[in-house]
Amino acid sequence: MPVVYSLKNVVKSRLVEGAGFRLSIPSIEINAQENVALVGHSGCGKSTLLDMLALALHPDSAEHFSLTPKEDESYSIDTLWQKKKQNVLAKIRKQHIGYVLQQGGLLPYLTVRENIELPRKLMDMPEDDSTRSIARVMGIHRQLDKLPGLLSAGERQRVAFTRALSHRPTILLADEPTASLDPITARKIMAVVMELVKGLKITMITASHDWAHVYKMDLRSLHQEAEVVENGNVYQSTFRD
Repeated sequence: MPVVYSLKNVVKSRLVEGAGFRLSIPSIEINAQENVALVGHSGCGKSTLLDMLALALHPDSAEHFSLTPKEDESYSIDTLWQKKKQNVLAKIRKQHIGYVLQQGGLLPYLTVRENIELPRKLMDMPEDDSTRSIARVMGIHRQLDKLPGLLSAGERQRVAFTRALSHRPTILLADEPTASLDPITARKIMAVVMELVKGLKITMITASHDWAHVYKMDLRSLHQEAEVVENGNVYQSTFRD
């Protein structure tokens, strides 16, 4: 399979609760249609890495950062960041990436149907039966005319996944998407998502602190190494294969 993400010596520093934090990625390659888990404790930089993979967060430095969502479509992301091509990055993100947040990120004033169809409308995609089709697979086809506030936590996350997949992205990113759910519901939802991702030939990268869950789903893991303290106030976290 071709390489979708290729990162080398990518660094991002942030200030968290008054202390310095630096995320370091010496080298990572993620192949097309691969299912990958970012594994590590809370606060180790999983969300920071996902935001960079989503092209929403600018790394401080990168020797190499490329994205190839399709075999005939490749981008030097570090060059686009350096040239401040925000419009190009936004277009790539809109076309090729679906992102599921920990709390779903649904708009409360839109119905389930309207939430799901939002990415398609932003891309001026024609109306078809894809919304109901994927909603049926995710088990929320009877909830399409309800507002998110009337759904259970598990149903809201199913809607969030459906929305992220509605425009048929080549990449699905998920940030601790089942952390607020009970283990049984979490595993049921991820089992359905894994089948959908496989059928749609999508590359999936999810962040998780649930090592047992990752092991049972048979995901390839990128592990966070132990944090290193520098000068008493800068914490460095490193992700490796």
